[in-house]
Amino acid sequence: MLRKIIKINEELCNGCGLCAQACHEGAIEMIDGKAKLVHEHYCDGLGDCLPACPANAITFEEREAPAYDEAAVKAAQAEKAGKAETEKPALACGCPGSMAKAIHRSGVAQTAPQPTGCPGLLSQWPVQIKLVPEQAPYYHNANLLIAADCTAYAYGNFHQDFIRNHITLIGCPKLDEGDYTEKLTSILANNEIKSLTIARMQVPCCGGLERAAVQALKNSGKMIPWQVRVITPEGQILDR
Repeated sequence: MLRKIIKINEELCNGCGLCAQACHEGAIEMIDGKAKLVHEHYCDGLGDCLPACPANAITFEEREAPAYDEAAVKAAQAEKAGKAETEKPALACGCPGSMAKAIHRSGVAQTAPQPTGCPGLLSQWPVQIKLVPEQAPYYHNANLLIAADCTAYAYGNFHQDFIRNHITLIGCPKLDEGDYTEKLTSILANNEIKSLTIARMQVPCCGGLERAAVQALKNSGKMIPWQVRVITPEGQILDR
């Protein structure tokens, strides 16, 4: 049948695996370091994998493809869940982003004395997405920063480079219950936001924050300049 389905450009694919993590149906797998659509009948054509891809290697196309088979997807998910119960996971929570590792920094004095009483650059309170109001005077003509909790700890100059001159909202899609999309949509739709920056970690679970923010911007119906900044656990900013 002729239908909409994803297309992966293997030349652009950087092998990060974020699209495979974002595909709840299991249509995408990593083979030889590249993402491949291995189960066309698992792909529902909704494109949850698109915003997860940092290399813009995934697009939609309309072509002949097997129909989406929801029953097959549920059967595969049940089989996977059964294996997870009987096999000891490599990680305590099953999330690659939670893998413990030491970060060794050469040329950085970890014990050097730090100045005391250095004020932060937050311009509003609270900052947690679950707690912030949906409408407030400080949103007017604001540069909005939606950041994953861990970004401020991984990137040493976070206040100067991200929080300065921004209204800051933080959250963790892995630890917080529910979805941020509805509240973020309300904030973007009901306030005069000037720009949007999404700061996330380079871990699969952080893709949920990016997807919620991007979907909220689409839902708001507004044309607002936006960007995504991806930070590694070592504190580097990746190019998108």
